[in-house]
Amino acid sequence: MTPGVIDRFDSALHIMQDLSDGHLIRVPFSVVDSAGSEGEMSNRMVVVLAVLCAIAAPGVTSTAAAQNRASDAQWQVPRTPDGRPDLQGNWTNQTLTPLERRGNQGPVYTPEEVAGIEQGSVDRFVRGEQPSDPNRSAPRAGGSVGGYNNVYFELGHKVAVVDGEPRTSLITFPSNGRIPAFTLAGERQIQEARDLKAQFNEFDHPELRPIAERCLVSYGSPAGPPMLPTTGYNSNYTIVQTPDHLLIMTEMVHDARIIRIGDGPRLPEHIRPWFGDSWGRWEGDVLVVETTNIYLRQEFSGNVGATLAGGQDPHPSEQMRVTERFSRVDEETVLYEFTVDDPTVYTETWGGQIPMTRLNENLYEYACQEGNYGLENVLRGARYQERVEAEGVSDARRD
Repeated sequence: MTPGVIDRFDSALHIMQDLSDGHLIRVPFSVVDSAGSEGEMSNRMVVVLAVLCAIAAPGVTSTAAAQNRASDAQWQVPRTPDGRPDLQGNWTNQTLTPLERRGNQGPVYTPEEVAGIEQGSVDRFVRGEQPSDPNRSAPRAGGSVGGYNNVYFELGHKVAVVDGEPRTSLITFPSNGRIPAFTLAGERQIQEARDLKAQFNEFDHPELRPIAERCLVSYGSPAGPPMLPTTGYNSNYTIVQTPDHLLIMTEMVHDARIIRIGDGPRLPEHIRPWFGDSWGRWEGDVLVVETTNIYLRQEFSGNVGATLAGGQDPHPSEQMRVTERFSRVDEETVLYEFTVDDPTVYTETWGGQIPMTRLNENLYEYACQEGNYGLENVLRGARYQERVEAEGVSDARRD
């Protein structure tokens, strides 16, 4: 697992809130403790301070400040040497706004709801940052070990704001803010996959394990298309741009999409790479990307829990087409919009809007396969259990 949120901050800096524009600024962090002596603030406290400062400004105001700068007449879209909007840099789309709208909510949070959600995030973060008890008991045999604490998690601390509105879901259509129902063909695909898996034990061979566990691509859909937050950690991107290509490197599993810009030939129908065949074109200052030929076994899903657990949502059909729009709306934000059209799997087209905010930190190598001892060990454990059962002997380690 790659370095988590603690490593986002240099040990020689701490973070304070610049209330004039709602941004975080980094200043030397030499502090005076309650005894009056200067001391060195721990990385843990650096992170907690950063979170608390980020929430310090009232509700929506601090979250929306960056996007509101787009109305400033002095701001101009930064451009590349060929005159196109400059989308380059490091960005993150992590947010407290869920992909799908919950319950009977409307499309926009009230200021009071935003304050409660963001303060709740701080409270959970502080609780999770407490030191782990070295004398705690072992997890229940056969149960999940879970996460020991918050060291590796970046859950976001802000609600997504688009056009000044704190959104209750990243999906904006259909109007209920939820992924539409599956077609009969989509439901049939799910059942066929379940029937196939039912013929085996889930640990019989590596091909039965989730593709994220096998380090082929990430869980969820961070690389896309569409590019969705992981809801766990590392929802971060580096974008590199030339006149005829756009590269988007995701921190998760260091997946990379190369988008060609222009009117070149599409891949033949039978060639379907991970992340599909993406072509972009400029419509004014908006980069529009259309992707087809998506790999039919790609576990595209907004249901992160399902993909982590090896659950089954329908795979893309041969007809799936995803349209993405990238707009530089201010100095700190790229607005990412997406539309998913797959009439074989979904009963209607769906899509949404996700703000990508500037990440003034490094991305780190996610050496998934290189450090993937977990997959080997679960298979070894399954083979060991099979031997014990075949020999009819007791294993004291399991009793």
